[in-house]
Amino acid sequence: MEKEIEQAVLRVVRSMYENFSEQLTIDDLARTAMFSKFHFSRVFQRVTGLSPGRFLSAVRLQEAKRLLSSTSLTVTDISHRVGYSSVGTFSSRFTSSVGIPPSGYRQSDGVVPAPFCGDGSDLSAPGTTTVRGTVFSPLGEQPVFVGLFPGRILEGQPISHVVLRRPGPYTLSNVPAGNWHLMGQSIIADRADAVDHPPGGDETLYIGYGGPVVASSDNDTRFVDLQLRPMHPFDPPVLLMLRDVLLVAAT
Repeated sequence: MEKEIEQAVLRVVRSMYENFSEQLTIDDLARTAMFSKFHFSRVFQRVTGLSPGRFLSAVRLQEAKRLLSSTSLTVTDISHRVGYSSVGTFSSRFTSSVGIPPSGYRQSDGVVPAPFCGDGSDLSAPGTTTVRGTVFSPLGEQPVFVGLFPGRILEGQPISHVVLRRPGPYTLSNVPAGNWHLMGQSIIADRADAVDHPPGGDETLYIGYGGPVVASSDNDTRFVDLQLRPMHPFDPPVLLMLRDVLLVAAT
């Protein structure tokens, strides 16, 4: 049964990538999976870690990133092409997920915003928990991004992050109280362009998940190791701009 569920979810993910410009509903996606919509939503979340709607949004924004960097289409045209009827809603979601407005993303050619270039806590609210562990990666000496996020997707501003020059020990200090998802990513040498490509079928992107990590206000330490693996179609697209962060770390 588990194999049948994964095949059903894979059909839906492929449909999202093929039809992201359409106004897909939960009913449409559930029919593709051949499940009731209530059962479908539960199994999709279990397999991917995200709701169907959130996964579809990530697919659309990933395509928007590609179009912004590789075409001269206007932001309005791109918003319609990726399934948004409102350019304002598109711009707002793009900004909150990618970290920079669509027009700024095009002008910067993917350069990471200055506030993201630190190597410690990214929130102004003080925290007392430390998260530490070891990153294991098949990519040898390639740099690794490690960060804590509110959800199971690499988007927006990390709660805390660090960029390692190579796999090994990491430490995230001053983590605010809450439940956070630990994620790491690395890319094969000379394939930084793959960060802006959809996952699946191209083993250039490696990712690892840990947690949820429960941070408290008790001045304690959480130990979580990360094992990186090739991205799978069940993994949502990476929306955070990591290309230049990893390139800088490699130099």
